[in-house]
Amino acid sequence: MEWIAIPLAGLTVVSTLLGGLLAFRLGREIHTLIALSGGVVVAVALFDVLPEAMDSVGDAQQVGSLMGAGFLGFFLIQRLLVLHHRDEPDQAKAHARVGALGAAGLSAHSFLDGLAIGLAFGLDTGTGVLVFTAVVAHDFADGLNTVSFVLRQGDDRKRARRWLTVDALAPLLGAIVGTLVDTSEHTLGLLLSVYAGVFLFMGASDLLPEAHAHPSWRRVALTVIGFCGTFGIAWAATH
Repeated sequence: MEWIAIPLAGLTVVSTLLGGLLAFRLGREIHTLIALSGGVVVAVALFDVLPEAMDSVGDAQQVGSLMGAGFLGFFLIQRLLVLHHRDEPDQAKAHARVGALGAAGLSAHSFLDGLAIGLAFGLDTGTGVLVFTAVVAHDFADGLNTVSFVLRQGDDRKRARRWLTVDALAPLLGAIVGTLVDTSEHTLGLLLSVYAGVFLFMGASDLLPEAHAHPSWRRVALTVIGFCGTFGIAWAATH
């Protein structure tokens, strides 16, 4: 029954695209949307990626070290790329590269989501359905996050559309790979550990400060909704 993972992963493509299209439609409200995205990204790191990494690796200290490496590594990359004042041309180009790095991280996570669907259906149908439900639910937020993060860095809609396409297709590709090859759970856990640190940095150090630069109870509420909603999806997927 592993083949079922592939058409189901096709639904995650639709979910991701819908989230990204909503982000484009709300372009003038991008900072309000970033408030939601920030809560989702931090919650994904804490309640989705990190627990999966710990289950796969089985060594909390190793997972914590890799998570710290991901956090620090993304920080250093961002600082190396962005060293000038925001209004200078070089600064704008650097922010575009940071946006691409963030979108690439989200796309890699989406690929692993699809891989998880393929591997889960290889175990049994019930597990596969649970994993698929969790993935398709938060892939909508992945589409939002990918577009929001790229637009946040440079307001380049063409680049945002390209990364949205990559992010949308990534879980489908992951599901195909998951049904065809055997992948080490331990290796996936190591990668997830690094991604957890990257996502935590993106949400807590980039998206949320930008969204809440100006006080707004609406944005506070959206951050809480994104955070708690993602926690609820992660909890439901494991119970």
